[in-house]
Amino acid sequence: MGLNQVTLVGRLTKDIELKYTNNGTAVTRFTLAVNRNYKNKQGEYDADFIVCQAWRKTAEFLSNHGSKGGRLGVVGRIQTRNYEDQNGNRVYVTEVVTDQVDMIDWADDKKTTGNKEANRHNPQPNTDDPFQNDTIDIDDNDLPF
Repeated sequence: MGLNQVTLVGRLTKDIELKYTNNGTAVTRFTLAVNRNYKNKQGEYDADFIVCQAWRKTAEFLSNHGSKGGRLGVVGRIQTRNYEDQNGNRVYVTEVVTDQVDMIDWADDKKTTGNKEANRHNPQPNTDDPFQNDTIDIDDNDLPF
């Protein structure tokens, strides 16, 4: 089994926009600006802009509390996917699918509740994977090492 976990702390680049899938599942995509831990030649910190995705209650939590400039802590996993665009070109996407989101500080003081538990959303494990509990039998001779 592999390990796929990422932890980020960054600022939202714009307000959260909540959407719903055709079957009514809440989803949002947002970008975190994450400063690098070293300065460039001009003495400033460059930032990486990392696309993240949140589903269900986490998406709803973010739409209620997340706004441009707010600092988030995100724990999740890297996911890659691809699709064909309108011109027939293959487009590859890498994003972070969130498992846990913490509001570190608020961009707007009106959203502050003073309750630290309200700042965290730790959703139930994703049960959409139909193969989550399946085991795979692999013969030692099939392994490349």
